[in-house]
Amino acid sequence: MTMNRGCRGVTIDIEAMASSIESKMSDNYSMPSKGCIFKTPSVLSRHNKQAYIPDAFFIEPLHHGSQNLKVMDKTKTKYLQDLIDRSPIPSMKLRELITSIQAVEKEARQCYADQIAYTPYEFVEILVIDGCFIIELFNRGAYRDIRDRYKLDDPVFTMPCMLRFLQHDLILLENQVPWMVLELLFNKTNYPGQQMTLIELATSFFADMFSSNLHFPNNSVQDVKHIPDLFRKWLISTSRGDHEEGGFEWKLMPKWLVSTIVGKDDEKDRLHWKLVPSATRLLDAGIKFKRGSPDKCILDIKFDNGILEIPPLLIHQTTETAFRNLISFEQCYRCEARITSYAIFLDNLINTSDDMEKLSERKIVDNLLNPEEATKFFNKLYHDTYVVKFYYENLGLEVNRFCQRKWPRWRAVLVRNYFGTPWVVLSTLGAVIILILTFIQTYYTIE
Repeated sequence: MTMNRGCRGVTIDIEAMASSIESKMSDNYSMPSKGCIFKTPSVLSRHNKQAYIPDAFFIEPLHHGSQNLKVMDKTKTKYLQDLIDRSPIPSMKLRELITSIQAVEKEARQCYADQIAYTPYEFVEILVIDGCFIIELFNRGAYRDIRDRYKLDDPVFTMPCMLRFLQHDLILLENQVPWMVLELLFNKTNYPGQQMTLIELATSFFADMFSSNLHFPNNSVQDVKHIPDLFRKWLISTSRGDHEEGGFEWKLMPKWLVSTIVGKDDEKDRLHWKLVPSATRLLDAGIKFKRGSPDKCILDIKFDNGILEIPPLLIHQTTETAFRNLISFEQCYRCEARITSYAIFLDNLINTSDDMEKLSERKIVDNLLNPEEATKFFNKLYHDTYVVKFYYENLGLEVNRFCQRKWPRWRAVLVRNYFGTPWVVLSTLGAVIILILTFIQTYYTIE
């Protein structure tokens, strides 16, 4: 035993301490290479903890068994029972599902960035019950005949608020079953007469999350990790992708530092991307807002000749949750910050409730909340995030350059002050006519 007396006379057992440290170093704390389901970092969740906590259902192993929502486990097993009861041999179907998930148990475990404390037996049981619940939920949402069959004793579809709760819960990054598990279970329970793919079922369930007119994703949506990843890829796949070209790369730059960056010429503009001014300031600068087609992806923002075209965005109780969890996924996973870039754009466009009202008047924002609530969540949406590539860099440069031109600003002032309403127009014309008549009278008097 090696002992050493410290400067204050405290004896330290060096060998014991070394063994303790070596034991800690030997523990495997590395994240699995396939890890894609994360606990939200506290630096992000502190801005709105409710945006990361389930309302009705804990659906996956990170929170499984929580006493707060234990009562809902009966609904999950009821959905599982109804799902397998539609198979020719229900008792054999359940065993088939268990066998298929048991075969991928280790691979599914690797999808969770944090270690799963459950035994293989417990883990497979959780995945089968929770995964089948999600699939049956999507089935009932998409197929009316299935929904009607169980409508008398269905606690979800007989309570409209429950559907919104589930949309909230199923988009949470921490609350996920791996997509590979859902696909296995879906393929084993996709009975005759059900024509939709699992991706179509899932996106149908979330169809009104950001827009009232989103289309099903195209074939480019591949290698899905979980539901938030599907939703993110769904949005990106329906986008034109114009902003992927020439995106300026920068690393680890927080919001407070970004907001101080202002270039003075073209060279400096290219060194630092510029933030878009607020909607009110843009209108004062002579920029016009145009509501984009509802068929377009919300990410497809375009600026051309003084017109900023923005596809309509639907804002309701679950919008903030969806944005925050998609941003959290982009911050934790190795993927491009498309949703985070969109949040940065919106945060700078909407600074006050007046900005929100101006966009609502032009039907760019379909706001189901009051302006103050919606504005608050936009103004803190991307705090403490980091971006490697900002996808609206070129658009921001074009908008800021247009704002520096004098004529559009003067024209906006003239329109607002002298041609804003029919009465102001008539008053202005009357004043001009009186001025002309006075000038003519003065001219002939002098003559």
